[in-house]
Amino acid sequence: MNTFKRRLNILKKRKIEKKIDNFFGWVKGAELVELKSCNTKDDPVRPELDVVFRRSYGRKIYGVKYKKEIYAIMCFGFTNEVPKTVKELDLMTRDAYLKSAQRDQKIGKIAIAYTVWSKRRGGGKLIVKEVFKMIKKSNHLNRLITLSPLTEMARNFHLNNGALELQVNEETQNFEYKV
Repeated sequence: MNTFKRRLNILKKRKIEKKIDNFFGWVKGAELVELKSCNTKDDPVRPELDVVFRRSYGRKIYGVKYKKEIYAIMCFGFTNEVPKTVKELDLMTRDAYLKSAQRDQKIGKIAIAYTVWSKRRGGGKLIVKEVFKMIKKSNHLNRLITLSPLTEMARNFHLNNGALELQVNEETQNFEYKV
C-alpha cells in the first residue's frame, strides 16, 4: 500500500508540474512586437480610444506575441512632459512628434504607457518587462511612466511590478519605472 501511495503522489506531482510548465511555457518563447492594430473593445482601460488615436503622432501599440497569438497589449505615447489626462497626452504627443520632425526623428524622451491588458495570465507582467528592456536599449528614451486610471487594481499592478508612484491626479495616477 505504501508503494501505491508513493506512486500516486509522484503521478500527481508530475501532473501538477506539467500543468505549470504548460501554463507558463509560452512566456519563454514570447516576443515583443509593434502592432498595426488591436481590438480596442478588448481594452478594459480605454476602449474609447480608436486605433487611429493609438497610431497617430508617434504613438505606438506593442504586443507580446507567441505562436502567432497576441497575449498582452500595451499602448504608448512619446512625450517630453508627464501628462495628467488623455487630452494632455494627445497634445504632448503631437508637440513631441512635430518637434522631432524638425530635428532627428526621435519622438520624445518619455514613454507614456496609457493602457495595458492581458489576454493570458502573466502577459501583463511580461509585457512590462519586455517594454522596459526596449526602452533601456533606446538611445533617446529616458523614462517609462504610466497614465493609469484611478483604480486600486492599476495601483497594485504597477507597484507589484516595480514602479514607484509619481503622482495622483484628479482623473489619473502616474507611476514610474526606473530606467
